[in-house]
Amino acid sequence: MDWNDKLDLSPQVFFPAILVIAVFIIFGAGFTETAAAVFDTVQEGIVANFGWFYILSVAFFLGFVIFLLFSRYGGIRLGPDDSEPEYSYLSWFAMLFSAGMGIGLVFFSVAEPIFHYVDPPLMEGGTEEAAVDAMRLTFFHWGFHAWAIYIVVGLSLAYFSFRKGLPLSIRSAFYPLLGDRIYGPIGHLIDIFAIFGTLFGVATSLGLGVMQVNAGLDFLLDVGISDWIQIGLIAAITLVATVSVVAGVDKGIRRLSNFNMVMAVALALFVFVAGPSVFILNSWMENTGNYLQQLPATTFWLDAWGDGAWQGGWTLFYWGWWIAWSPFVGMFIARISRGRTIREFVGGVLLVPAAFTTFWLTTFGNTALAAERADAGVISDLATEQMLFALLQGMPLTVITSIVAMLVIIAFFVTSSDSGSLVIDMLASGGNPDTPKAQRVFWALLEGVVASVLLLAGGLGALQTAAIATGLPFALVLTLMCFALLKALRSEREAETRRKKVFPARRPERGETAAESSVAGLAAAREHGPSDDAPARPIAPDVDR
Repeated sequence: MDWNDKLDLSPQVFFPAILVIAVFIIFGAGFTETAAAVFDTVQEGIVANFGWFYILSVAFFLGFVIFLLFSRYGGIRLGPDDSEPEYSYLSWFAMLFSAGMGIGLVFFSVAEPIFHYVDPPLMEGGTEEAAVDAMRLTFFHWGFHAWAIYIVVGLSLAYFSFRKGLPLSIRSAFYPLLGDRIYGPIGHLIDIFAIFGTLFGVATSLGLGVMQVNAGLDFLLDVGISDWIQIGLIAAITLVATVSVVAGVDKGIRRLSNFNMVMAVALALFVFVAGPSVFILNSWMENTGNYLQQLPATTFWLDAWGDGAWQGGWTLFYWGWWIAWSPFVGMFIARISRGRTIREFVGGVLLVPAAFTTFWLTTFGNTALAAERADAGVISDLATEQMLFALLQGMPLTVITSIVAMLVIIAFFVTSSDSGSLVIDMLASGGNPDTPKAQRVFWALLEGVVASVLLLAGGLGALQTAAIATGLPFALVLTLMCFALLKALRSEREAETRRKKVFPARRPERGETAAESSVAGLAAAREHGPSDDAPARPIAPDVDR
């Protein structure tokens, strides 16, 4: 019996991707010390030689999506002209946020501002000025740039799949540049890169998540912190994630995303009310102003006169992480955004999650900074994954809020694993959104295995290196994707303009309805025949190549 009778896979993509991943797993698990040294060397090399490319690429992505937001292409619908969105705004935003940020935002919302406050890149640490700048830098890493990266992939996939009828796969975004060659070796290579980047991007988040869950359990139950406890947590939570995988998007991911959004908002509101509320509101306004005011300069800052260590550990790590995550998040938000216009898509994905992110970061970050300034070392002396629970310890209902925080992290873990396995499976099957559930379970389990190997091979440092290294080749893929999308949009508008010139709209006579005007115009066209400028054959709706 043919293996494809029971499975739905693209062998030219699936097997090479699995081979590369298997080599990594064997190397990382069997030679952990060597792997850790290799990861360090790779990260240093990328930071030293390709940091400028990361900075320039991400700046270009943000400029590109802002252009689309205000361009004449904004009214184009992601699907047929009469299509409607499948999900309400509330469910849409909840799924966007859960897939796009999730675990990492919970992990770094306290830790990153504290790190920048204690050890800022451009000033003396531990000062009020350092606290203000710490929030600006944190906003920068979690703000518009991250969502712009996701928009590039998500918009391209949604447009070419839902409006042009191509498979929902990364290769489809290159049809304007490659034509039918997307179905050949070049297209296979693009999807293999996407699978590799997605798998390691998701594994990075899963690794961060279990590190923090372990810290929470140690805080509540004194279980200790170790790699093997974290690997056990990965195994347990991954098994829970398989239930959501089997349930599918509507029953699994959507319900978990809505539940998680409610829990996350409740936790943020509790910290807001129990913490310095007025100070948080004042800081939110000030942080936003500082972020927007210095956004252009910060976007292109690369620490050219320094050693680049801070930039490599923070900004380049984030840019690599977001780019590595972009096939996963982009394909997922494309799948849930059918029927929305380009302007609605760009505006919603760029602005709404970023607004909530800034409130979340201010609530947790500024509250932590206030506690740190009142009692130096109360948070900064702890391990990164323990900082959130140290903040909650200084508030009422510590045990309850710590449990809620862990539930939020676990739910983010499950939605990330579920969404990631769905996306990787679609890539490995040539863009089929309805693959056998057993395949999604396989990818969910593999994500847990890769996260475990990364933890064994260096912990947080290995996770950072994996993000930076896998994001580098895909940054070039995203850049070409922008040009391909722009070419397709321009082609569609030009075709529409030609049609209007050939068949100009007839203005209704006084007292005549629009329907009557349309019928009269059609009758006139039949009576007089086509104009001299009419094309000899209908204009093909396909993308120009």
